Amino acid sequence: MTTKQLQEYWRNEKRGFRAVKVLFEISSARIVEKAFSKYVKYQIIIIQTGSFDSNRSIIERRYSDFEKLHADLLKTFYDEMEDIPFPKKSLTGNFTEEIITERKLAFQDYLRLLYSMECIQTSRIFIDFLIRPEVEEAYSCLRGGQYTKSLEIFLQVVPLQEKLIKHRPILLVPTLCAILICHKDLDDSRSAYEFGERALLRLQNHPNHRYFMPLLEAMISLAYDLGKDFVSLQEKLEERKAKKGPRKAVTLKELAVQEYVQ
Repeated sequence: MTTKQLQEYWRNEKRGFRAVKVLFEISSARIVEKAFSKYVKYQIIIIQTGSFDSNRSIIERRYSDFEKLHADLLKTFYDEMEDIPFPKKSLTGNFTEEIITERKLAFQDYLRLLYSMECIQTSRIFIDFLIRPEVEEAYSCLRGGQYTKSLEIFLQVVPLQEKLIKHRPILLVPTLCAILICHKDLDDSRSAYEFGERALLRLQNHPNHRYFMPLLEAMISLAYDLGKDFVSLQEKLEERKAKKGPRKAVTLKELAVQEYVQ
């Protein structure tokens, strides 16, 4: 075993003995001033506890984002949410250091409380609050052919998605496939193949998933370019085609550009 393999082994062993949770910290905020608006953005640091987390995630959200999250959660989880306090907006003084500090602490406690309720921490509403703005921007860049910018955003989002969707790893597949496409269009076939393998791993028990066949076709092409054996991939593809019958083929890129279309 190499040193790197040994470190990975013990990291996985420790994960098996420790409860993996997510910790939210809001340590800073900044005032944003535009021509016709002024608001505060709160920096949220998301860390995985129970194991060493080298990929802490940092996002920014404003008061109105938290307000919408609270309203959406009340609609879906009224019984769980009715007694949860939410920082009220003041008519004046919203930009004073005192109010901003109070809200940092209040929003930090609010997120931690939400995460403590399993029905909320695994809900689409809560997860969207934490990742959707960045994911939408990444897909927008992908559709516009800005692959370098899109890739940069996706690579920042992936660690956070992995923390939040451990209950359903398959939800990460579209993001992994989008990263594959970015790498491929930036002529980095090796990295594209690596992310494709990660996506296939999550789809191995879901052959009917809409991404399964397009991903196999993309992986066969990449394997050919890299001089890798693609016989097993080809066999899986032919098996699925035989079961599904003739239908219009959709490429992986065609699937990806349809994600998060408003």
